[in-house]
Amino acid sequence: MGWCEMKPSVKYEELVDIDKIIAMYKIIRAKTQNRGKLHKFELFYSSNIISILNVLKNRKYMHSRYNVFLVHEPKYHIIMSEIMSDKIVNHLISHYCLEPGITPHLIPQNVATRKNMGTKEGIRYVKKYINKLKLNNDKVYVLKCDIKKYFYSVDHELILQKVSRFIKDPEVYSLLKNIIDSTDNSYVNESIKKVVNKEIKRIEGLNILDKDKKIAELKAIPLYMKKKGLPIGNMTSQLLAIYFLNDLDHYIKEKLYCKYYVRYMDDFVIFDPNKEHLKELKLKIEEKLKEFKLELNKKTNIYDLKHGFGFLGYHFLLKEKRLIIKINSGTKRRIKKKMRKLKKINAPNYNQVKASYMGYLKVAHSKNLLKKLDL
Repeated sequence: MGWCEMKPSVKYEELVDIDKIIAMYKIIRAKTQNRGKLHKFELFYSSNIISILNVLKNRKYMHSRYNVFLVHEPKYHIIMSEIMSDKIVNHLISHYCLEPGITPHLIPQNVATRKNMGTKEGIRYVKKYINKLKLNNDKVYVLKCDIKKYFYSVDHELILQKVSRFIKDPEVYSLLKNIIDSTDNSYVNESIKKVVNKEIKRIEGLNILDKDKKIAELKAIPLYMKKKGLPIGNMTSQLLAIYFLNDLDHYIKEKLYCKYYVRYMDDFVIFDPNKEHLKELKLKIEEKLKEFKLELNKKTNIYDLKHGFGFLGYHFLLKEKRLIIKINSGTKRRIKKKMRKLKKINAPNYNQVKASYMGYLKVAHSKNLLKKLDL
């Protein structure tokens, strides 16, 4: 199906519907761990739902302020949390406009943020491609690419041009634009600076070995430029991030004829037995990315699989034509620490977290770790 044949998403009048708003709240409620936020919303549930409906009906919706905070693991990064009404509007446009418009045009090897997709599917492709190539080749290489500051670099004008392929209703388009442009508010960068500086001061007062490393990591957290970047943490941002590089996916698969390609958000890999061919592909991809106003970061490299490479949270390597999947030591430490903490406080979600980690660890060669964690 060509771009001109893309099915338009729902009209604004169809989107602004009380049953749809309630349905989105139920989805959010089931996934939200912040029970205080839910309790606060449900104290005046009916009036809050009606308020969202009326604001949308009267065309007066404006995105509220984000609560900007720092996440420390696995490394420092920013999250921008929405109030419940914004979260509902975000899910509304994601579920009824973005998902049906985007999903039919994504390649299967673009594995992030979709139903029946994710890390597990990405690993399935990686294993399939490596095992296929190792049969008839003494050497297997991988070009591992990473986009520089991806979420902060997505150009607003370009992403809106891309979604206009299927969002034809000007009011739906305007609603999405309002969410995308919310990063342009000056308080966003002020809030990022504030939480980063506060954490730097806290780290400076500690007697720890990796103090300089942590401070450097904090100082590397980017700020938003005008008309650039997606709000980190939004449902719309997740979908737009997998879609923004969709044209690149098709270029790599259909123009560069790369059979062994997998992408998870801004992190993608291409496998090939010919290292020189991968060098040529890297140059062509760099040139193509200029159309997206993006560039590859310094972590982009070509690896011989006998030395291994990291992807999707795992380390893959070929040892005498046998594929070995490992978990890095930092991830092991974080899992052990979290499991001990949850067990100590007798957390109600202990078994749920345990099952999640068991699925994660079973992918890799991690029998000893599974035993240590009683998994």
